[in-house]
Amino acid sequence: MATAAATAHANPAKVAEVERLAAKMRSARVVGIVNVGGIPAPQFQAMRRRLRDKVDIRVTKNSLLGIALDRVAAERKGLEQLKDSLAGQTAVVTTQLNPFRLFKELEATKSSAPARGGEVSPADVWVREGETPFKPGPIVSDLQKAGIPAAIEKGKVLVKKDKLVVKAGDRIPREVAQVLARLEIFPLIVGLDLRGAYEDGQVYGRDALAVDDTVVRARMADAVRGALNLSVLVAYPTAFTMPFLIAKAYRGAVGLALEAGIPTKDTIPMLLAKAQAQALALAAKAPQAVGTSKEGSTDEPKKGR
Repeated sequence: MATAAATAHANPAKVAEVERLAAKMRSARVVGIVNVGGIPAPQFQAMRRRLRDKVDIRVTKNSLLGIALDRVAAERKGLEQLKDSLAGQTAVVTTQLNPFRLFKELEATKSSAPARGGEVSPADVWVREGETPFKPGPIVSDLQKAGIPAAIEKGKVLVKKDKLVVKAGDRIPREVAQVLARLEIFPLIVGLDLRGAYEDGQVYGRDALAVDDTVVRARMADAVRGALNLSVLVAYPTAFTMPFLIAKAYRGAVGLALEAGIPTKDTIPMLLAKAQAQALALAAKAPQAVGTSKEGSTDEPKKGR
């Protein structure tokens, strides 16, 4: 780093670049390091335009970026930890967004891209069974060389069954990459990959920033429900639980009044309904005495002889 510093001081252009980087880091709420390796120039420029109003992106040499981080770290404690992310092709991003919002904005720039051969596949790559858009010809041989079971049937080139051509983590062979591109299967994901973000003395790594909003919200909702149920169960009064505690107390008081037969303006309708139900139940069990004699015969008038 000392050599890089000496070089920067010896070269006015490098000195000016370090000063620009340091100024951006001082004024930004959040400073991040992103990986820009493998992004085609047209796509990278499109990403910059999309983020222009939210994020400033500057691609520079890692050595100069390291010098700028060291310089500003004297004012912003912990910023030098971002130097651990300086490897390969990187850029510095500065923004007023919080680190988690920055991560989401950068992830939204990612898109599928064709492989050229030699890249590590981020996921399993399948070629599915079915018709292809190709006419019979050399393409059948190319597919077969790539390990894809292809054949000509009824004048059409078909893939006879699903085929896993590259496993996740394996490098994509050149002949496979060429066939995938012709099949419009783009196995790579390119975009701005945030390696780390600094805010208020704390550096957040990718693992901490890559959170699923849906899962987090569901967990928070479960936690709130659990805390509320516990608070109501133990009758712990707070501004949030008081309405629930009052409602619970009201229901308990009404239930007790009904059980004890205590008339109030709230319980009288329920007591009357309860009394009516009891009367009807009793009437249903009573013997039908009306129109029945002691001997069990009906009191019908006797007919004359």
